[in-house]
Amino acid sequence: MKRNQIVVSVAVIAIMGYLYSLPVKGLVKPKEATRGGAAAMAPAVKANANINAASVSALAKPNIDASIATEISALESKLKTAGEADKLTLQRQLAKAWDSVTQPAPAAFYYFDIAHKSNEMADWLNAGKNFNAAYKLSQDTSAQGTYVANAVEAFDHATKLQPNSLEAKTGLGVAYVNGGAMPMQGITLLLDVVKQDPKNHDALLNLGMFAMKSGQYAKAVDRFKTMIAQKEEIEPYFYLAESYKQLGQKQEAIAAYEKCKELMGDPAAGQRIDEYIKELKK
Repeated sequence: MKRNQIVVSVAVIAIMGYLYSLPVKGLVKPKEATRGGAAAMAPAVKANANINAASVSALAKPNIDASIATEISALESKLKTAGEADKLTLQRQLAKAWDSVTQPAPAAFYYFDIAHKSNEMADWLNAGKNFNAAYKLSQDTSAQGTYVANAVEAFDHATKLQPNSLEAKTGLGVAYVNGGAMPMQGITLLLDVVKQDPKNHDALLNLGMFAMKSGQYAKAVDRFKTMIAQKEEIEPYFYLAESYKQLGQKQEAIAAYEKCKELMGDPAAGQRIDEYIKELKK
């Protein structure tokens, strides 16, 4: 699976989780919106040694094709007995295999181990991006803490290798905000990225989402509209619709929901979105 296809798949999965966590009726009240960003004020997170490649791989295997799971298990068995010269090759094969089935958590751990050995920019970025994606998809708070802590470490290494990398700065900013220890430092990093690159996809998306969490829906709308003006994508359209809904702009919300539904092409998600649209039309 190509990287852009993986990103789209992760976006759909993330939206589905968000979609089914929300009520159909009603808007978020200001106090509730503020509490939605409470995670940004949580204590600093630390990695949990019990959350590792083996544990997340075991959880992920039932969710993928059985034949691919068998291939991955075979590679894992080889890794356990491999000599040092062969370990890196097997870890890369495992990382790519998990990437191909849109499972960022196990992919992240393998890239993380690879990066510690290679200290290559691409490996640190792959580890960090996958940890941030795993955080986004997970509902397990202990796992989320590990993903954030490891993402911070990965992107910190990346920024030391290339201090001017906007990709590394964006990833680190997202991880800081997710972790809660330094939310404003994370926002500052993202704002700096947008200052240098006003159309930066990842920075705009995350600034928009963080604006939603803190109840700043007008700011969120601006971020998502900037993204959509460059390229029509599922995620910004969905969050744009949610932001318009919270602002009471029903027609704009309906139009954005309709476009999101068109781009997703997922019957289950489409039915849920139809419920939102029906409620807004009342």
